[in-house]
Parts: sequence; structure tokens; C-alpha cells
Amino acid sequence: MQTLSSTGREWEFTTRRIVVSGMLGAISIVLGSTGLGFIPVPTPAAHATIMHVPAILGGVIEGPLVGLLIGLIFGVFSFTRATAPMFADPIIAIGPRLLIGVLAYYSYRSLSGRSQSASFLLAGAVGTAVNTVGVLGLSTLRGYLPLQASLVTGLVQGIPEMIVAALLTSLIGKAVLQYRNSQN
Repeated sequence: MQTLSSTGREWEFTTRRIVVSGMLGAISIVLGSTGLGFIPVPTPAAHATIMHVPAILGGVIEGPLVGLLIGLIFGVFSFTRATAPMFADPIIAIGPRLLIGVLAYYSYRSLSGRSQSASFLLAGAVGTAVNTVGVLGLSTLRGYLPLQASLVTGLVQGIPEMIVAALLTSLIGKAVLQYRNSQN
């Protein structure tokens, strides 16, 4: 079974990784600029997001470095467009987002030899959990949200976001893998 990021040099820049970073970064910018990546909801976090999905895909498709770069774009966007005080804090807005694609990549790799479908689903779920737990956890630790609000928000927003991200990662990841296999 071929995997998407099996070069053994996950942290090196290649031309393809730069191009993929640019494309997924552009998608992140469009999602942020248009508001399509931030869905308003009446919870303490104020928005549910799908903006983390390009970071997950970047990590799974091209490795942790690309996932980190796309997560950085997502985090900077969140920081520069902050409408809630917690997102005006760069530790909360950027910090967890750097890890989304990195941990999604390693989750994907952990199952990629056994089940392609499970590896994509796991990567989507883990990437979302990193975003949700990281942002809400830091928001609680830094005094922006009470623990109960973070827990409720995590359940109300985090679980649906996790399902959507897992499905999108699986669908898009499989399509990319199929395309790459047809090019060989």
C-alpha cells in the first residue's frame, strides 16, 4: 500500500511541498478572508471552524512541515481577525494551530500500513482534537474561559468539527492518493 508521505524526509522542503503549501495556504486564506472557514455559532468560542482542514490535509499529503506551515497561516489569520479576546492572544490563536498538521501526519502514519480509510479518518479526528483541545485548553489556562464553558464548547463544536474533518480528510486524501497512483 502506498502512503502519501513516505519519503523518509518529512521535514525537508521540496518543490512539490512548497507548491502544496502555497495552494493549501491560499485555500486557508480564502476560507479566512471570506468567512467560509469560520462558521458563527452562539457559544463562548463564537465560531466553529473548518479552517483547520487544509492544515490536516497538508500534513497528511506532504508531511509535518507542510502541515505546520498551513497551521501557521490558519493561526495568523485567526490572530489578525480576532473578534474575541482569547484569539487576540497569539499563544492561543497560533500555538495550537502549529501542531494540527504535524500531529495529523503522525496519526496518519501510525495506521497507514494497516488501513488507508482508518488512517485518513484518524488524521482528521486528531487534527481537529488538537485544534479544539489546544485552543479551549489554553483559553481556560489563560483565564479567558471558565472550564465549564470550554468543556461545553468542546462537546458542542468539537465533535461535529471532528466528524466533518475526518470525512473531508478521508475523501480528499483518497482522491489525492488515487490521482498520484494514476500518474505513476
